[in-house]
Amino acid sequence: MKDMTLSTLLAVFEEIFGRGLFWAMVALAGVVTLAYLFVLIRDRAVSWHKFLWAQLSMPVGAVLAVWFLLVMTHSQLRDMGGPIDLIVLLMVAVGGAVGMAILVYTGQSLLRGRDE
Repeated sequence: MKDMTLSTLLAVFEEIFGRGLFWAMVALAGVVTLAYLFVLIRDRAVSWHKFLWAQLSMPVGAVLAVWFLLVMTHSQLRDMGGPIDLIVLLMVAVGGAVGMAILVYTGQSLLRGRDE
């Protein structure tokens, strides 16, 4: 693999997760992102109480993202081979943490409404 293109990345992700699961995750991420934008536009302000709960959920999201990656790739932490593996694992953890925070904040805002 000399060149890293979008089609190459899509093929790799489809191979890791399976075509159906990968596109389901992409669709879910799109729906959550649109819901988050809807909440931000509707509320016109950030609820700091909801934001605190969203931040407290971030470690759970990081652990779940790393666990999901390890399960899908049939790997274990002892299989890490070098610094790039650690960097990728940390990027997955950060992505999971941010994703969980957005999901929790959006969920709270949609279920509880604007008040607080």
